[in-house]
Amino acid sequence: MGLPLTIAPDTATEIGRWRAYLGAERRMSPKTLEAYERDVGQFLRFMAEHLGGPPSLKTLAKITPADVRAFMASRRADGAGNRTLMRSLAGARSFARFLERNGKGKVGALSAIRAPKLARTLPKPLAASAAKQMTDIDLRAGEDRETWILARDAAVLALLYGCGLRISEALGLKRSDANGKDAITVTGKGNKRRMVPVLPQVTKAIADYVALCPYDLPPDGPLFVGARGGPLSPRIVQLAMATLRGALGLPDTATPHALRHSFATHLLGRGGDLRSIQELLGHASLSTTQIYTAVDTARLLEVYASAHPRASS
Repeated sequence: MGLPLTIAPDTATEIGRWRAYLGAERRMSPKTLEAYERDVGQFLRFMAEHLGGPPSLKTLAKITPADVRAFMASRRADGAGNRTLMRSLAGARSFARFLERNGKGKVGALSAIRAPKLARTLPKPLAASAAKQMTDIDLRAGEDRETWILARDAAVLALLYGCGLRISEALGLKRSDANGKDAITVTGKGNKRRMVPVLPQVTKAIADYVALCPYDLPPDGPLFVGARGGPLSPRIVQLAMATLRGALGLPDTATPHALRHSFATHLLGRGGDLRSIQELLGHASLSTTQIYTAVDTARLLEVYASAHPRASS
């Protein structure tokens, strides 16, 4: 579990209950659960050394903001950046909130500490022409790869750009999901499901792949499979994208996730409203989607600076 060996029994019991709560009620993925538990384990391990004893619930209720700052300073000394520190605090705070909700004590020092600020970075979408090239199988016909694999990669990338899916969402589709209809149900973060419309070009790309795939694709099995017939790895999609951007002379920022960014940015640029784009992307908060307005504004300013007659005077 990654927890300190010296953890007090009452804290260990609540860690188990907290983990079960995150999995069953919050419906967090196994990887997210593992990350949260690892972060809490680091926090408790530090506190065991810092306070000189097993961190019991009573001990945790008495820690001070100075103790939390000491933890953050220790993590920084180990090379942790702001993003890692934010995640560490998020895990510890989640456990603290669980304790408080269940009447097991309040760890007020965690909420009293301000999380490190992250430099705001804008998504880097592709130009519309480049995104179309990335999802055009004809441009890859000369590659030394089997035709069905080319068709598979084209279908995956078409879903990323045409539907705004994450790689995990595209590769999580079942064969029964590709039923030729004009919408698919996608399982996103936190196992939340949403309906996403599918363009005819994307439907065709999937149908072409299914027709060429040499393996049996049962309805309840994965839609996309690897060269040996097992579930397709995200790494394979990333490598295919790297090959494509090299052939097309695109920058390293042309990643599979950049196609999702391109989907949102291009929709916004064509007049799509933020609420609709939020639903299509599966964002829990509108503020997450609003970052694309900054991308659109930045591009507008670039066009203005390069095209306006007075821009260079």
